[in-house]
Amino acid sequence: MTKGENMTFAKKMGVGKIAASAAAGGLALFAALPAWAQEAAEAAPVVDKGDTAWMMTSTVLVLAMILPGLALFYGGLTRTKNMLSTMTQIGAVACLAMIVWVCYGYGLAFGPEGNAFISWGKFFLAGVTPDSLADTFSDGFKLPEYVFICFQMTFAAITLALVLGATVERMKFSAALVFGVIWLTIVYFPIAHMVWAAGGLFFEMGALDFAGGTVVHINAGVSALVAAMILGKRIGYQKEIMAPHSLTLTMVGTGLLWVGWFGFNAGSALEANGSAALAMINTFVATASAGLAWMLAEKLGGHKPSALGFCSGIIAGLVAVTPAAGNSGPFGAIVLGAVAAFICFYVVTVLKPKLGYDDALDAFGIHGVGGIVGAIGTGIVYAPSLGGPGGADFAIGPQLVTQVSAVAATIVWAAIGTVIAVYVAKALTGLRVTEEVEREGLDLGEHGERAYNM
Repeated sequence: MTKGENMTFAKKMGVGKIAASAAAGGLALFAALPAWAQEAAEAAPVVDKGDTAWMMTSTVLVLAMILPGLALFYGGLTRTKNMLSTMTQIGAVACLAMIVWVCYGYGLAFGPEGNAFISWGKFFLAGVTPDSLADTFSDGFKLPEYVFICFQMTFAAITLALVLGATVERMKFSAALVFGVIWLTIVYFPIAHMVWAAGGLFFEMGALDFAGGTVVHINAGVSALVAAMILGKRIGYQKEIMAPHSLTLTMVGTGLLWVGWFGFNAGSALEANGSAALAMINTFVATASAGLAWMLAEKLGGHKPSALGFCSGIIAGLVAVTPAAGNSGPFGAIVLGAVAAFICFYVVTVLKPKLGYDDALDAFGIHGVGGIVGAIGTGIVYAPSLGGPGGADFAIGPQLVTQVSAVAATIVWAAIGTVIAVYVAKALTGLRVTEEVEREGLDLGEHGERAYNM
Protein backbone atom coordinates (compact mmCIF):
# COMPACT_ATOMS: atom_id res chain seq x y z
CA MET A 1 0.00 0.00 0.00
CA THR A 2 1.05 3.59 -0.46
CA LYS A 3 1.55 5.80 2.53
CA GLY A 4 -1.80 7.45 1.95
CA GLU A 5 -3.52 4.12 1.71
CA ASN A 6 -1.87 2.95 4.95
CA MET A 7 -3.07 6.07 6.77
CA THR A 8 -6.59 5.61 5.45
CA PHE A 9 -6.57 1.95 6.53
CA ALA A 10 -5.23 2.88 9.96
CA LYS A 11 -7.95 5.47 10.44
CA LYS A 12 -10.60 2.95 9.47
CA MET A 13 -9.16 0.41 11.89
CA GLY A 14 -9.12 3.04 14.66
CA VAL A 15 -12.72 3.91 14.01
CA GLY A 16 -13.57 0.21 13.90
CA LYS A 17 -11.91 -0.37 17.28
CA ILE A 18 -13.80 2.55 18.78
CA ALA A 19 -17.04 1.25 17.27
CA ALA A 20 -16.26 -2.25 18.47
CA SER A 21 -15.51 -0.99 21.95
CA ALA A 22 -18.72 1.01 22.01
CA ALA A 23 -20.67 -1.98 20.76
CA ALA A 24 -19.11 -4.20 23.37
CA GLY A 25 -19.95 -1.70 26.08
CA GLY A 26 -23.50 -1.44 24.75
CA LEU A 27 -23.87 -5.20 24.71
CA ALA A 28 -22.60 -5.43 28.25
CA LEU A 29 -25.14 -2.82 29.35
CA PHE A 30 -27.93 -4.48 27.35
CA ALA A 31 -27.05 -7.83 28.88
CA ALA A 32 -27.85 -6.39 32.26
CA LEU A 33 -31.24 -5.09 31.11
CA PRO A 34 -33.27 -8.12 29.96
CA ALA A 35 -33.97 -9.44 33.46
CA TRP A 36 -35.13 -6.03 34.64
CA ALA A 37 -37.01 -5.35 31.42
CA GLN A 38 -38.70 -8.75 31.51
CA GLU A 39 -39.83 -8.23 35.09
CA ALA A 40 -41.22 -4.82 34.16
CA ALA A 41 -43.03 -6.30 31.18
CA GLU A 42 -44.53 -9.03 33.33
CA ALA A 43 -45.62 -6.51 35.97
CA ALA A 44 -47.17 -4.10 33.49
CA PRO A 45 -50.91 -4.80 33.13
CA VAL A 46 -52.20 -5.46 29.65
CA VAL A 47 -55.59 -4.16 28.54
CA ASP A 48 -56.70 -6.24 25.58
CA LYS A 49 -58.98 -4.32 23.23
CA GLY A 50 -60.71 -7.51 22.13
CA ASP A 51 -61.54 -8.51 25.70
CA THR A 52 -62.72 -4.99 26.45
CA ALA A 53 -64.95 -4.92 23.38
CA TRP A 54 -66.43 -8.29 24.31
CA MET A 55 -67.19 -7.18 27.86
CA MET A 56 -68.82 -3.97 26.67
CA THR A 57 -70.96 -6.06 24.31
CA SER A 58 -71.82 -8.51 27.09
CA THR A 59 -72.90 -5.65 29.32
CA VAL A 60 -75.33 -4.36 26.71
CA LEU A 61 -76.63 -7.91 26.15
CA VAL A 62 -77.47 -8.22 29.84
CA LEU A 63 -79.27 -4.87 29.69
CA ALA A 64 -81.32 -6.25 26.78
CA MET A 65 -82.31 -9.14 29.05
CA ILE A 66 -84.06 -6.62 31.30
CA LEU A 67 -85.39 -4.12 28.80
CA PRO A 68 -87.08 -5.35 26.76
CA GLY A 69 -86.49 -9.08 27.48
CA LEU A 70 -87.74 -9.61 31.03
CA ALA A 71 -90.30 -6.81 30.73
CA LEU A 72 -91.94 -8.56 27.76
CA PHE A 73 -91.59 -12.03 29.29
CA TYR A 74 -93.23 -11.04 32.57
CA GLY A 75 -95.63 -8.57 30.95
CA GLY A 76 -97.05 -11.19 28.59
CA LEU A 77 -97.68 -13.54 31.51
CA THR A 78 -99.82 -11.06 33.42
CA ARG A 79 -103.42 -10.10 32.75
CA THR A 80 -104.13 -7.29 30.30
CA LYS A 81 -105.02 -4.81 33.04
CA ASN A 82 -101.59 -5.19 34.64
CA MET A 83 -99.31 -5.28 31.60
CA LEU A 84 -97.94 -1.75 31.85
CA SER A 85 -97.55 -1.81 35.62
CA THR A 86 -95.46 -4.97 35.37
CA MET A 87 -93.19 -3.52 32.69
CA THR A 88 -92.93 -0.18 34.48
CA GLN A 89 -91.96 -1.76 37.78
CA ILE A 90 -89.26 -3.80 36.06
CA GLY A 91 -87.85 -0.81 34.24
CA ALA A 92 -88.00 1.46 37.28
CA VAL A 93 -86.31 -0.92 39.73
CA ALA A 94 -83.61 -1.67 37.17
CA CYS A 95 -82.88 2.04 36.84
CA LEU A 96 -82.95 2.40 40.61
CA ALA A 97 -80.44 -0.45 40.98
CA MET A 98 -78.07 1.25 38.55
CA ILE A 99 -78.06 4.49 40.54
CA VAL A 100 -77.65 2.71 43.87
CA TRP A 101 -74.85 0.60 42.39
CA VAL A 102 -72.67 3.55 41.42
CA CYS A 103 -73.43 5.39 44.67
CA TYR A 104 -72.46 2.64 47.09
CA GLY A 105 -73.34 -0.83 45.78
CA TYR A 106 -70.07 -1.34 43.93
CA GLY A 107 -68.18 -0.36 47.05
CA LEU A 108 -70.13 -2.79 49.23
CA ALA A 109 -69.62 -5.67 46.79
CA PHE A 110 -66.16 -5.03 45.35
CA GLY A 111 -64.59 -2.34 47.51
CA PRO A 112 -60.84 -2.37 48.26
CA GLU A 113 -61.33 -3.15 51.95
CA GLY A 114 -63.60 -5.71 53.55
CA ASN A 115 -64.19 -8.99 55.31
CA ALA A 116 -65.91 -12.27 54.48
CA PHE A 117 -69.36 -10.70 54.30
CA ILE A 118 -69.04 -7.18 52.92
CA SER A 119 -66.54 -4.69 51.55
CA TRP A 120 -66.23 -0.94 51.61
CA GLY A 121 -64.52 1.86 49.75
CA LYS A 122 -64.89 3.47 46.33
CA PHE A 123 -68.27 4.86 47.34
CA PHE A 124 -69.61 7.17 44.64
CA LEU A 125 -66.85 5.60 42.50
CA ALA A 126 -64.20 7.60 44.36
CA GLY A 127 -60.80 7.10 42.77
CA VAL A 128 -62.15 5.44 39.63
CA THR A 129 -60.94 7.03 36.39
CA PRO A 130 -60.80 6.00 32.71
CA ASP A 131 -57.30 4.70 33.48
CA SER A 132 -58.40 2.54 36.44
CA LEU A 133 -58.14 -1.20 35.85
CA ALA A 134 -60.00 -4.25 37.17
CA ASP A 135 -58.71 -7.80 37.39
CA THR A 136 -59.69 -10.63 35.08
CA PHE A 137 -59.00 -14.32 35.64
CA SER A 138 -55.65 -14.19 33.81
CA ASP A 139 -52.55 -12.78 35.49
CA GLY A 140 -51.44 -9.53 33.93
CA PHE A 141 -54.62 -8.99 31.92
CA LYS A 142 -56.97 -6.23 33.01
CA LEU A 143 -60.21 -4.52 32.06
CA PRO A 144 -61.03 -0.84 32.29
CA GLU A 145 -62.70 -0.61 35.68
CA TYR A 146 -65.64 1.31 34.29
CA VAL A 147 -66.45 -1.67 32.06
CA PHE A 148 -66.37 -4.06 35.02
CA ILE A 149 -68.55 -1.68 37.04
CA CYS A 150 -71.12 -1.51 34.25
CA PHE A 151 -71.14 -5.28 33.74
CA GLN A 152 -71.76 -6.02 37.40
CA MET A 153 -74.30 -3.18 37.57
CA THR A 154 -76.54 -4.99 35.08
CA PHE A 155 -76.47 -8.11 37.26
CA ALA A 156 -77.74 -6.15 40.25
CA ALA A 157 -80.45 -4.59 38.10
CA ILE A 158 -81.82 -7.83 36.67
CA THR A 159 -81.71 -9.68 40.00
CA LEU A 160 -83.94 -7.10 41.66
CA ALA A 161 -86.27 -7.12 38.65
CA LEU A 162 -86.60 -10.92 38.84
CA VAL A 163 -87.95 -10.73 42.39
CA LEU A 164 -90.98 -8.78 41.19
CA GLY A 165 -92.20 -11.78 39.20
CA ALA A 166 -93.79 -13.12 42.37
CA THR A 167 -95.41 -9.88 43.51
CA VAL A 168 -96.94 -8.45 40.32
CA GLU A 169 -100.61 -7.46 40.08
CA ARG A 170 -100.89 -6.39 43.72
CA MET A 171 -97.74 -4.63 44.97
CA LYS A 172 -97.63 -0.83 44.99
CA PHE A 173 -95.18 0.88 42.67
CA SER A 174 -93.81 2.93 45.57
CA ALA A 175 -93.42 -0.21 47.65
CA ALA A 176 -91.41 -1.89 44.89
CA LEU A 177 -88.97 1.04 44.88
CA VAL A 178 -88.55 1.17 48.66
CA PHE A 179 -88.20 -2.59 48.83
CA GLY A 180 -85.60 -2.45 46.05
CA VAL A 181 -83.27 -0.05 47.85
CA ILE A 182 -83.38 -1.98 51.13
CA TRP A 183 -83.12 -5.40 49.48
CA LEU A 184 -80.13 -4.48 47.34
CA THR A 185 -78.33 -3.07 50.36
CA ILE A 186 -78.81 -5.93 52.82
CA VAL A 187 -79.24 -8.92 50.50
CA TYR A 188 -77.78 -8.54 47.02
CA PHE A 189 -74.57 -6.62 47.69
CA PRO A 190 -73.40 -8.87 50.56
CA ILE A 191 -74.15 -12.07 48.60
CA ALA A 192 -72.35 -10.71 45.53
CA HIS A 193 -69.33 -9.95 47.69
CA MET A 194 -69.37 -13.33 49.39
CA VAL A 195 -69.48 -15.23 46.09
CA TRP A 196 -67.44 -13.18 43.63
CA ALA A 197 -65.03 -10.96 45.55
CA ALA A 198 -61.62 -12.17 46.70
CA GLY A 199 -61.88 -12.66 50.45
CA GLY A 200 -65.63 -13.30 50.27
CA LEU A 201 -66.98 -16.19 52.34
CA PHE A 202 -68.09 -18.47 49.50
CA PHE A 203 -65.21 -17.40 47.26
CA GLU A 204 -62.70 -18.57 49.85
CA MET A 205 -64.68 -21.76 50.45
CA GLY A 206 -64.18 -22.64 46.80
CA ALA A 207 -67.86 -22.56 45.85
CA LEU A 208 -68.39 -22.80 42.09
CA ASP A 209 -70.70 -20.14 40.66
CA PHE A 210 -69.62 -19.05 37.21
CA ALA A 211 -72.29 -16.48 36.43
CA GLY A 212 -74.71 -16.16 39.34
CA GLY A 213 -76.60 -19.30 40.37
CA THR A 214 -76.48 -18.20 44.00
CA VAL A 215 -76.01 -14.45 43.59
CA VAL A 216 -78.79 -13.97 41.05
CA HIS A 217 -81.20 -16.89 40.83
CA ILE A 218 -81.37 -18.46 44.29
CA ASN A 219 -81.16 -14.98 45.78
CA ALA A 220 -84.01 -13.66 43.63
CA GLY A 221 -86.12 -16.82 43.75
CA VAL A 222 -86.09 -17.24 47.52
CA SER A 223 -86.67 -13.52 48.03
CA ALA A 224 -89.59 -13.66 45.60
CA LEU A 225 -91.23 -16.49 47.53
CA VAL A 226 -90.83 -14.75 50.88
CA ALA A 227 -92.14 -11.46 49.50
CA ALA A 228 -95.15 -13.18 47.89
CA MET A 229 -96.05 -14.95 51.11
CA ILE A 230 -95.93 -11.74 53.15
CA LEU A 231 -97.83 -9.81 50.49
CA GLY A 232 -100.57 -12.41 50.27
CA LYS A 233 -102.47 -13.93 47.39
CA ARG A 234 -104.08 -12.00 44.57
CA ILE A 235 -107.84 -11.55 44.79
CA GLY A 236 -109.43 -14.57 43.12
CA TYR A 237 -106.26 -16.68 43.08
CA GLN A 238 -107.12 -20.38 42.53
CA LYS A 239 -110.77 -19.32 42.06
CA GLU A 240 -110.60 -17.33 38.85
CA ILE A 241 -108.75 -18.00 35.62
CA MET A 242 -105.59 -15.86 35.54
CA ALA A 243 -104.24 -16.88 32.16
CA PRO A 244 -101.38 -14.97 30.46
CA HIS A 245 -102.81 -12.25 28.26
CA SER A 246 -100.15 -12.57 25.52
CA LEU A 247 -98.00 -15.65 25.12
CA THR A 248 -96.77 -14.04 21.91
CA LEU A 249 -95.05 -11.31 23.91
CA THR A 250 -93.81 -13.88 26.39
CA MET A 251 -92.25 -15.84 23.53
CA VAL A 252 -90.55 -12.69 22.22
CA GLY A 253 -89.27 -11.98 25.73
CA THR A 254 -87.99 -15.54 26.01
CA GLY A 255 -85.98 -15.17 22.82
CA LEU A 256 -84.49 -11.89 23.98
CA LEU A 257 -83.60 -13.41 27.33
CA TRP A 258 -81.84 -16.35 25.68
CA VAL A 259 -79.83 -14.09 23.38
CA GLY A 260 -78.95 -11.73 26.23
CA TRP A 261 -77.95 -14.64 28.43
CA PHE A 262 -74.84 -15.18 26.31
CA GLY A 263 -73.60 -11.88 27.67
CA PHE A 264 -74.64 -13.01 31.13
CA ASN A 265 -72.84 -16.38 30.99
CA ALA A 266 -70.04 -16.09 28.44
CA GLY A 267 -69.37 -12.53 29.61
CA SER A 268 -68.68 -13.84 33.10
CA ALA A 269 -65.39 -15.23 31.82
CA LEU A 270 -64.34 -11.54 31.75
CA GLU A 271 -62.29 -12.33 28.64
CA ALA A 272 -62.91 -13.50 25.07
CA ASN A 273 -61.24 -16.87 25.53
CA GLY A 274 -61.82 -20.61 25.77
CA SER A 275 -63.71 -20.29 29.04
CA ALA A 276 -66.14 -17.89 27.38
CA ALA A 277 -66.48 -20.32 24.48
CA LEU A 278 -67.32 -23.16 26.89
CA ALA A 279 -69.92 -20.99 28.60
CA MET A 280 -71.35 -20.11 25.20
CA ILE A 281 -71.88 -23.67 23.98
CA ASN A 282 -73.30 -24.70 27.35
CA THR A 283 -75.76 -21.81 27.19
CA PHE A 284 -76.92 -23.21 23.86
CA VAL A 285 -77.25 -26.91 24.69
CA ALA A 286 -78.47 -26.79 28.30
CA THR A 287 -81.22 -24.41 27.28
CA ALA A 288 -82.23 -26.47 24.26
CA SER A 289 -82.33 -29.60 26.41
CA ALA A 290 -84.50 -27.93 29.05
CA GLY A 291 -86.98 -26.50 26.52
CA LEU A 292 -87.58 -29.97 25.10
CA ALA A 293 -87.60 -31.66 28.50
CA TRP A 294 -90.33 -29.36 29.86
CA MET A 295 -92.61 -30.17 26.93
CA LEU A 296 -91.85 -33.87 27.40
CA ALA A 297 -92.83 -33.51 31.05
CA GLU A 298 -96.12 -31.95 29.95
CA LYS A 299 -96.76 -34.86 27.60
CA LEU A 300 -95.91 -37.45 30.24
CA GLY A 301 -98.25 -35.62 32.62
CA GLY A 302 -101.13 -36.03 30.21
CA HIS A 303 -101.08 -32.54 28.74
CA LYS A 304 -100.28 -31.12 25.34
CA PRO A 305 -96.80 -29.68 24.77
CA SER A 306 -97.38 -25.93 25.12
CA ALA A 307 -95.76 -22.67 24.12
CA LEU A 308 -95.84 -21.60 27.78
CA GLY A 309 -94.12 -24.85 28.70
CA PHE A 310 -91.47 -24.28 26.05
CA CYS A 311 -90.78 -20.76 27.35
CA SER A 312 -90.68 -22.00 30.94
CA GLY A 313 -88.27 -24.77 30.01
CA ILE A 314 -85.98 -22.36 28.19
CA ILE A 315 -85.74 -20.13 31.26
CA ALA A 316 -85.25 -23.12 33.59
CA GLY A 317 -82.35 -24.33 31.45
CA LEU A 318 -80.76 -20.89 31.36
CA VAL A 319 -81.08 -20.58 35.13
CA ALA A 320 -79.62 -24.03 35.82
CA VAL A 321 -76.63 -23.60 33.51
CA THR A 322 -75.73 -20.17 34.91
CA PRO A 323 -73.47 -21.45 37.72
CA ALA A 324 -72.22 -24.27 35.50
CA ALA A 325 -71.67 -22.28 32.31
CA GLY A 326 -67.87 -22.42 32.44
CA ASN A 327 -67.80 -25.27 34.95
CA SER A 328 -69.25 -28.11 32.87
CA GLY A 329 -68.70 -29.95 29.66
CA PRO A 330 -71.43 -29.66 27.00
CA PHE A 331 -72.97 -33.05 27.75
CA GLY A 332 -73.01 -32.41 31.47
CA ALA A 333 -74.85 -29.17 30.68
CA ILE A 334 -77.40 -31.06 28.57
CA VAL A 335 -78.18 -33.38 31.47
CA LEU A 336 -78.27 -30.53 33.96
CA GLY A 337 -80.72 -28.56 31.82
CA ALA A 338 -83.06 -31.53 31.43
CA VAL A 339 -82.99 -32.39 35.14
CA ALA A 340 -83.73 -28.79 36.09
CA ALA A 341 -86.67 -28.65 33.67
CA PHE A 342 -88.31 -31.76 35.14
CA ILE A 343 -87.84 -30.58 38.73
CA CYS A 344 -89.05 -27.04 38.02
CA PHE A 345 -92.05 -28.46 36.15
CA TYR A 346 -93.01 -30.48 39.21
CA VAL A 347 -92.66 -27.51 41.57
CA VAL A 348 -94.67 -25.17 39.33
CA THR A 349 -97.47 -27.52 38.28
CA VAL A 350 -97.80 -29.83 41.28
CA LEU A 351 -96.20 -28.45 44.41
CA LYS A 352 -97.30 -24.81 44.10
CA PRO A 353 -101.03 -25.62 43.69
CA LYS A 354 -100.88 -28.02 46.64
CA LEU A 355 -99.18 -25.52 48.95
CA GLY A 356 -101.30 -22.63 47.67
CA TYR A 357 -98.70 -19.85 47.67
CA ASP A 358 -99.13 -17.18 45.00
CA ASP A 359 -95.80 -16.93 43.20
CA ALA A 360 -97.53 -15.11 40.34
CA LEU A 361 -95.02 -15.66 37.52
CA ASP A 362 -93.08 -18.56 39.07
CA ALA A 363 -90.01 -16.57 40.04
CA PHE A 364 -89.33 -19.06 42.83
CA GLY A 365 -90.48 -22.13 40.92
CA ILE A 366 -88.06 -21.48 38.06
CA HIS A 367 -85.33 -19.13 39.30
CA GLY A 368 -85.17 -20.31 42.88
CA VAL A 369 -85.56 -24.03 42.26
CA GLY A 370 -83.62 -23.99 38.99
CA GLY A 371 -80.84 -22.05 40.68
CA ILE A 372 -80.62 -24.59 43.50
CA VAL A 373 -80.51 -27.50 41.04
CA GLY A 374 -77.87 -25.75 38.97
CA ALA A 375 -75.70 -24.71 41.90
CA ILE A 376 -75.65 -28.17 43.46
CA GLY A 377 -75.39 -29.89 40.09
CA THR A 378 -72.34 -27.81 39.22
CA GLY A 379 -70.46 -29.68 41.92
CA ILE A 380 -71.08 -32.85 39.92
CA VAL A 381 -70.68 -31.79 36.29
CA TYR A 382 -67.39 -30.03 37.10
CA ALA A 383 -65.77 -33.46 37.37
CA PRO A 384 -63.36 -34.25 34.50
CA SER A 385 -64.73 -37.80 34.40
CA LEU A 386 -68.04 -36.26 33.29
CA GLY A 387 -66.44 -33.93 30.77
CA GLY A 388 -66.03 -30.99 33.14
CA PRO A 389 -62.98 -28.72 33.38
CA GLY A 390 -62.01 -29.81 36.90
CA GLY A 391 -58.46 -30.96 37.66
CA ALA A 392 -57.37 -34.56 37.94
CA ASP A 393 -57.57 -34.34 41.74
CA PHE A 394 -61.15 -33.02 41.77
CA ALA A 395 -63.47 -34.89 44.14
CA ILE A 396 -67.24 -34.60 43.79
CA GLY A 397 -68.09 -35.32 47.45
CA PRO A 398 -66.21 -32.43 49.11
CA GLN A 399 -67.30 -30.03 46.38
CA LEU A 400 -70.93 -30.98 46.87
CA VAL A 401 -70.59 -30.17 50.56
CA THR A 402 -69.25 -26.74 49.63
CA GLN A 403 -72.00 -26.16 47.07
CA VAL A 404 -74.79 -27.18 49.45
CA SER A 405 -73.32 -24.99 52.18
CA ALA A 406 -73.26 -21.97 49.87
CA VAL A 407 -76.82 -22.67 48.71
CA ALA A 408 -78.12 -23.06 52.27
CA ALA A 409 -76.41 -19.89 53.46
CA THR A 410 -77.78 -17.93 50.49
CA ILE A 411 -81.32 -19.17 51.19
CA VAL A 412 -81.14 -18.13 54.84
CA TRP A 413 -79.54 -14.75 54.13
CA ALA A 414 -82.00 -13.93 51.35
CA ALA A 415 -85.03 -14.99 53.39
CA ILE A 416 -84.11 -12.94 56.46
CA GLY A 417 -83.08 -9.91 54.44
CA THR A 418 -86.27 -10.02 52.39
CA VAL A 419 -88.47 -10.11 55.48
CA ILE A 420 -86.76 -6.95 56.70
CA ALA A 421 -87.00 -5.22 53.33
CA VAL A 422 -90.68 -6.07 52.85
CA TYR A 423 -91.72 -4.88 56.28
CA VAL A 424 -89.80 -1.63 55.91
CA ALA A 425 -91.60 -1.08 52.60
CA LYS A 426 -94.90 -1.93 54.24
CA ALA A 427 -94.32 0.56 57.05
CA LEU A 428 -93.45 3.33 54.60
CA THR A 429 -95.91 2.70 51.75
CA GLY A 430 -98.59 0.25 52.86
CA LEU A 431 -97.12 -2.36 50.48
CA ARG A 432 -100.27 -3.52 48.73
CA VAL A 433 -102.75 -1.67 46.53
CA THR A 434 -106.37 -1.35 47.59
CA GLU A 435 -108.92 -3.96 46.58
CA GLU A 436 -110.51 -1.46 44.21
CA VAL A 437 -107.21 -0.80 42.39
CA GLU A 438 -106.41 -4.49 42.25
CA ARG A 439 -109.75 -5.32 40.65
CA GLU A 440 -109.55 -2.42 38.24
CA GLY A 441 -105.97 -3.18 37.35
CA LEU A 442 -102.70 -1.55 38.33
CA ASP A 443 -102.25 0.00 34.89
CA LEU A 444 -105.06 2.46 35.56
CA GLY A 445 -104.95 2.45 39.35
CA GLU A 446 -101.20 3.06 39.71
CA HIS A 447 -100.20 4.69 36.43
CA GLY A 448 -103.36 6.12 34.86
CA GLU A 449 -102.94 4.46 31.48
CA ARG A 450 -103.76 1.29 29.57
CA ALA A 451 -101.49 -1.08 27.68
CA TYR A 452 -104.06 -1.40 24.89
CA ASN A 453 -106.56 1.18 23.66
CA MET A 454 -108.95 -0.51 21.29
